[in-house]
Amino acid sequence: MSTVIAFIVIFGALVFFHELGHLIFAKRAGILCREFAIGFGPKVFTHKKNDTVYTIRLLPIGGFVRMAGEDPEMVEIKPGYRVGLLFNDKNEVQKIVLNRKDKHPDARIIEVDEADLEHKLFIKGYVEGEAEELLQTFSINRKAVIIEDSVETLIAPYDRQFASKTLPQRTMAIFAGPMMNFVLAFVVFVIIALLQGMPTSDPVLGKLTADGAAYEAGLQQGDVVHSVDGAEVSTWEDIVEIIRESPNEEIDFHIARNGEELTVPVTPALQEDEAGSRGVIGVYQPMEKSPLKSIVYGAQETYNWTKQIFVILGTILTGQFSIDDLSGPVGIYVSVDTVAQTGIYNLMKWAGILSINLGIMNLLPIPALDGGRLLFFAIEAVRGKPLDRTKEGMVHFVGFALLMLLMIVVTWNDIQRFFL
Repeated sequence: MSTVIAFIVIFGALVFFHELGHLIFAKRAGILCREFAIGFGPKVFTHKKNDTVYTIRLLPIGGFVRMAGEDPEMVEIKPGYRVGLLFNDKNEVQKIVLNRKDKHPDARIIEVDEADLEHKLFIKGYVEGEAEELLQTFSINRKAVIIEDSVETLIAPYDRQFASKTLPQRTMAIFAGPMMNFVLAFVVFVIIALLQGMPTSDPVLGKLTADGAAYEAGLQQGDVVHSVDGAEVSTWEDIVEIIRESPNEEIDFHIARNGEELTVPVTPALQEDEAGSRGVIGVYQPMEKSPLKSIVYGAQETYNWTKQIFVILGTILTGQFSIDDLSGPVGIYVSVDTVAQTGIYNLMKWAGILSINLGIMNLLPIPALDGGRLLFFAIEAVRGKPLDRTKEGMVHFVGFALLMLLMIVVTWNDIQRFFL
């Protein structure tokens, strides 16, 4: 159960902050954001605040921010339509009722002659029930809603649509999602450094394991090491190197503890694995806590893991990494279960790495991903004008379909690998 909770919290946080980046910068640009969703599929939870509906959906495989103008979400009101109009106290159209008009007895029914809900914000038509059939024009409020099947949808004047914004504003609204994943990773690493501390190179013993040779020999956490087996040491790395080269050999630790100089003999145990054989004594690297250094550590960790993930991407491009090695939500769940058993700090670090991975993956120039959108913006910048939106939409649709197919394949591989 704890693994399920950890998975939901981590995966939810990664998606939440990614989509939050899109939402914040889209709203800063004046774009109407209709929905902020975590997950896909049927809605489980819904809350509306201001102009945005916040939802949690059933399938935890991502999220999205639905911006006005990105999809043909508005019904086109054509000449000949019969609609009901409800007005505010300024005599502006506040609600346009498309059907079930009997539920709105106060609505003024008109036969539409012309309507513009994006630019000039008006609707023309002939009012039913009036003696003279005169063509009348009604102003539409910028916050007017269209009601269809008792569901209200806010209209989107063109200046609140995604396409109306400048290229830098649109670029930032899309780039902000992956950017927030890097910011989240940085914050997580800083928090780890503040709570747990960060590794230092000082020749000092860190935490000891209860079953290690160092603990049995009488060494203690915080001992300052001056020399090991007669060799002077000045860094933690110096100590590790001597220990690794001395499995099953007694070596003397010359240490300082509480103002006393002591010599403690220790016999490193032999450890063999895929990396080879080496000596170990069961001591962790020393840690220190510093608010200022924590910020530096967070930046370094974010940079190092970003570089490492790009190296892995390079192996994919060169064919050294197969599709069977990829993992989806199922694989991530299993990884969370494994890492969670090693402690909360390792789990937090794993979350930071996943966040960086999500940010990088979304920046790849693949249709339907943020990177694909940014690629089209780059082409627009070079051409001086945008590509045809219909063609771009088709490319993203095909890309999304292929990504969903890849997700299915990867998930099936995960199920076979871990459960069958």
